[in-house]
Amino acid sequence: MKILVINPGATSTKIAVFEDKNKVIQETLQHSVEELDKYKSVMDQKDMRAKAILDFLSKNSLKIEDLDAIAARGGILPPVEGGTYLVDENMVDYLVNRTKVQHASNLAAVIGYELASGASKNIPVYITDPVSVDEMIPEARLSGIKDIERKSLSHISNMRAVGIRIAEELGKKFNELNMVIAHLGSGISVAPFEKGRMIDVNNANDEGPFSVERTGELPVGDVVKLAYSGEYTKDQMKRMFIGKGGLVAYLGTNDLREAFRMAESDPKALEVIEAMAYQIAQEIGAMCVSLKEKVDAIVLTGGMAYSERFVEMIRSYIYKFGPIFVVPGEMEMEALAYGALRVLIGEELPKVWRDER
Repeated sequence: MKILVINPGATSTKIAVFEDKNKVIQETLQHSVEELDKYKSVMDQKDMRAKAILDFLSKNSLKIEDLDAIAARGGILPPVEGGTYLVDENMVDYLVNRTKVQHASNLAAVIGYELASGASKNIPVYITDPVSVDEMIPEARLSGIKDIERKSLSHISNMRAVGIRIAEELGKKFNELNMVIAHLGSGISVAPFEKGRMIDVNNANDEGPFSVERTGELPVGDVVKLAYSGEYTKDQMKRMFIGKGGLVAYLGTNDLREAFRMAESDPKALEVIEAMAYQIAQEIGAMCVSLKEKVDAIVLTGGMAYSERFVEMIRSYIYKFGPIFVVPGEMEMEALAYGALRVLIGEELPKVWRDER
């Protein structure tokens, strides 16, 4: 099965072609700031990015009709269950006309659907585990303030992909196991998966441990004081929490490798790194509690999992909680391709998305 994977980011579009589970081509198509500034909205970039994808296929002696499916990154949809969804006119209409969040990920399904619609044969388009996957149990939603509900926003695509991979290594199916999976990137998501369902997760933007550039949870009283101090605008506060927090706030870098180099001569830098590892371990421990039963696996993934030293810092706190597996980097392209493949070969049935709000 030949599958085209489309994964747009703010200034790039990742493209890959898979044959079954084998990635045969991958390229990151860069889009300059000058090029993007021509467009009033993210969705206005659609035709430009679609042309770049067609040029990529042509360069590799491929055409749309050579494909068996297109796997697209999920856009900002309302909360959905995990799984693989067929892209149809209803989903495309929502992403183009009704979504409240302008984000590059909204482009993927729309571009994929239009490319497939222009083909001379039927080519299904799928999204798998969009960022808005929400399978949280009711008690996980309460924040303590009636008007604020905890939100499920996470790195679900990569987390579920590595969970499925570890389950295969254990000779099991993902929905037979209880796992805690921690994605350690510029944002950090830690989630308990109970028999395949993500029953809780820290919102990677404003909960959980601090990361290389995000603050994670903060003392609410002090945040209120800052917000009403008159020293910061709303945008400045947001930037402080996402982009200028974490390692950036303490050490001026969002690169863990650079932080470790700084720690060779600066004890304060080492203290900050250790604090981040400590908070990650705390969050993993909390999510182990959420599972109640035996934890079959704790999985560390994402870019920071490449650092053996950092992994050992975390491991020193959690080694008694369950078997620990490390899958460095991210498998987002694989997750999208494998989701489509599972439907194509009949392992899963595709879901149909409906806006039921």
